[in-house]
Amino acid sequence: MHPFNFSDLFIYDMANNHQGDLEHGLNIISAMGEVTRETGVRGALKFQFRQLDTFIHSDYKTKKDVKHIPRFMETALNKNQYKTLTQAVRDNGMTTICTPFDEESVDIILELGIEIIKIASCSASDRPLLERIAQTNRPVIVSTAGLSMAKIDRLVSYFEAKKVHFALMHCIALYPTENDHLRLHQIRTLKERFPHITIGFSTHESPENYNAIRVAYAVGARIFERHVGLETEKHKLNAYSSKADQVKKWIEAWKETVDSCSGERRCPASPTEIASLRSLMRGVFAKEAINKGEALSRNKVFFAMPFHDGRLSSGDWREGLIADKEYKPNESISSVTAEFPPDRDEIIYRIMLQVRGMMSEARIFISEDSAIELSHHYGLERFREFGAVIIDCINRKYCKKLIIQLPRQKHPYHYHQKKEETFQLLHGDLEVELNGKTIKVLPGEKVLVMPGEWHKFHTLDGAIFEEVSTTHYNDDSYYEDERIALLPREARKTVIPNLSTLETKNV
Repeated sequence: MHPFNFSDLFIYDMANNHQGDLEHGLNIISAMGEVTRETGVRGALKFQFRQLDTFIHSDYKTKKDVKHIPRFMETALNKNQYKTLTQAVRDNGMTTICTPFDEESVDIILELGIEIIKIASCSASDRPLLERIAQTNRPVIVSTAGLSMAKIDRLVSYFEAKKVHFALMHCIALYPTENDHLRLHQIRTLKERFPHITIGFSTHESPENYNAIRVAYAVGARIFERHVGLETEKHKLNAYSSKADQVKKWIEAWKETVDSCSGERRCPASPTEIASLRSLMRGVFAKEAINKGEALSRNKVFFAMPFHDGRLSSGDWREGLIADKEYKPNESISSVTAEFPPDRDEIIYRIMLQVRGMMSEARIFISEDSAIELSHHYGLERFREFGAVIIDCINRKYCKKLIIQLPRQKHPYHYHQKKEETFQLLHGDLEVELNGKTIKVLPGEKVLVMPGEWHKFHTLDGAIFEEVSTTHYNDDSYYEDERIALLPREARKTVIPNLSTLETKNV
């Protein structure tokens, strides 16, 4: 069974807005089904189940002065009515979802075949209920209103230990929630703390507030829930429930935000954007006559608009470029002058810029005096194909290193006679081949490599992993490819004593 895809799910919480009226509940479902079809989103209609015979203490069932109890009693539906509503949800092309408030309700969810279980914030620390839900093998969504981070940590730990497939929802239990209490930055906090878990936003703000969902998506929410209903002469809506037209506008606001935020990874700019930028750039022009083969210096050129394609821009200017032909005063310099392979220092600088970026993204920090080694088995020029960046942290009777591989980089087959090592992936993706067996390593997982075991590794999108081992010896790596073994160590390694020794480059 494939895990349920929580992303971009819209949950319509009917709650008690059916008002205990089956026909009214069917009309709400029909209206939300129409919204779902018109907007093309993945819609889920949510019920709330309470078995009132046992959920409410017998001494309080008839009391009118205890909050919620009169409303629950007056709007109750029976199991057969919910069976009818559940089928209506499916007939309208939506996913079924339900919040149980007691263990007996979980049993009814299973009996009706409802697909997702939602845990309300008030039940997120209800141990008997959580234990029963963990047994169901259903996808679970949990709201977190009012929970401390310690309680959320405990909840996450419990569900992970029970192998529950679940998502978390940021939620504020104020009805309605005003802007100054939305606390939407908490979505990002949850996303950063639990990067492997889908985070959503369960809303109680005014139905006319369409900015909240925009901000929520922008900071990382991928599930969205709000209370829905219909208003008639007989049935009125509360201040935090949305009518069908408001739900549609709410979803349209989300769509506009998705378009505005598109592209989580940095991609190349469009030709139109590039053309726009080039129109504002400066070109490089000869200040005086320049001979072919002459080295260009700052006092022989000037920078000015316009910049033309095929010519040298001020951004590509470097002291010491060699003129490709004779230039007259005021003539623009050709881009051909900059078409030369980068020197060794430039290659190293570019590598370390990327490594620093990867480490910052992973929030892994090292001291400026850490010793760094570029391992390039077939030369520095082929480093991005074969190699790794190795940061030595400790080398005593025990050894610790950080190993960074750039995207699509490989490390060839080798073994160690003396060293036993364990790899633990901290960030990215890694595939290790150990004695011919392929191991796809997930973040946090470990791979033990014993002395004499052949191993190699590679990454698709880049990897940072920790190597903890016995003492490292420079002469203890034996490669399958004899060409590597024949190279002296200095031809395969470039040592950077520490980060602060890297020359500062111009932008």
